[in-house]
Amino acid sequence: MKKNTRDRMIIGAVDLLRRRGVHATSVREVVRHSNTPRGSIAHHFPGGKRQLLEAALEQAGLEVSTPLATLLESQGLVEGLERFVAGWRQMLEDSQYQAGCAVLAVAVEQYSSEQRADVSPEQDDQIQQQLLDQAHGIFSEWQRIISRAMQASGITAQRAGSLATMIIAAIEGAVALCRAARSAEPLDVIWQELRRSLEREQA
Repeated sequence: MKKNTRDRMIIGAVDLLRRRGVHATSVREVVRHSNTPRGSIAHHFPGGKRQLLEAALEQAGLEVSTPLATLLESQGLVEGLERFVAGWRQMLEDSQYQAGCAVLAVAVEQYSSEQRADVSPEQDDQIQQQLLDQAHGIFSEWQRIISRAMQASGITAQRAGSLATMIIAAIEGAVALCRAARSAEPLDVIWQELRRSLEREQA
């Protein structure tokens, strides 16, 4: 299905966040990367970079949470997570280890407006906190999805919450290591450790 201009801009922003981070994901770069008219930004995102980043974060979150929930429901806990990790591996390989997690990029970088004359440092700080809250909410949703699957497999709620946090942190960290190493080996190693831990929990 053909994407409309707004969707193309959001998808372009997500890809730039994955590859280059927050600072490089400027309105100008998104327009160029998504091959969309510059005038469309004001129409679709009157809030400028802030609004575009919020939409990109929402999209990036759904691109993980939707397949994650589907895989865990259809394949079960261990096999579902294995296929989920395989998806990250494929993304890394397809991007030649240039792309990581868009949500993590927002979580670790400081936001700054492109309109410096019109925005105070206090306003930038407020936007930064809003973006961090949004990223935190997305990470928390991923953890809830995994925790629910663990509880369905017989793991207690308290233990499931802790393990879900560990899994998200481990996968996010492994993706960063893979980009640095330009190899999928760190992700493969982490998954084998996670799999063994989950199988012990279910034994």
